[in-house]
Amino acid sequence: MYSVAVTREFIASHFLIGGDWGSENFPHSHHYVAEIRIDGDQLDQHGYLVDIVDIEAALDKTVAYFRDSVLNEKPEFEGLNPSIEHFSRIINEHISSKIRPLGNASLTVKLWENATCWAAYQKEFKQS
Repeated sequence: MYSVAVTREFIASHFLIGGDWGSENFPHSHHYVAEIRIDGDQLDQHGYLVDIVDIEAALDKTVAYFRDSVLNEKPEFEGLNPSIEHFSRIINEHISSKIRPLGNASLTVKLWENATCWAAYQKEFKQS
């Protein structure tokens, strides 16, 4: 199994809903680190799982969309608590719509909201 990964840092704000989380219920920002990792069993004719330039472009576009925003105001979060679990899935959906590895592969988004806390979401691509 091959793996390739790219990371980006960005700041975005949110506030938690649906429970009593004290200060987390009020708008605050996080310095996020998003790691996009693709694992797969097949390389293309150039020896790439996915060209890193393509991964970087997809991640840069996604990060630009969320950077300096209030996540609660984005349509993807409508009716959702903007947890890092939901956020990692949403980023995964943005990236996986732009990247298509060959063979059996998966795309994992690991999203850090600080130096010690992260959540991840993995999507499987099946060979067609």
